[in-house]
Amino acid sequence: QVKLVESGGGLVQAGGSLRLSCAASGRTFSSYAMGWFRQAPGKEREFVAGINYSGGTILYGDFVKGRFAISRDNAKNTVFLEMNSLKPEDTAVYYCAADYGIVTTNRALWAHWGQGTQVTVSS
Repeated sequence: QVKLVESGGGLVQAGGSLRLSCAASGRTFSSYAMGWFRQAPGKEREFVAGINYSGGTILYGDFVKGRFAISRDNAKNTVFLEMNSLKPEDTAVYYCAADYGIVTTNRALWAHWGQGTQVTVSS
């Protein structure tokens, strides 16, 4: 079992930046693929970014367009999402996810989820 705790969300103006963190429990963090999803009110949860256990494979959602960067620190059991050039449409609850498998954009294949952190971008 993996417990995930997100932090770093908040209110930011359009064009600003935020860095989200996800701290994971357990001694096998380095074996897990890690991902970020987001869900805006009235919309489905969508894939933002994912990174495999070693950091050698990284995927991004189409809307990211070079604005976000995912990274991980296996020594600290933490995955990060650096978000730049934020837009009001990036407003959502951002969720961290983990799975003992490959990185995938399919949210149904991620086994473990955090509680989420709110990101609000004002115009």
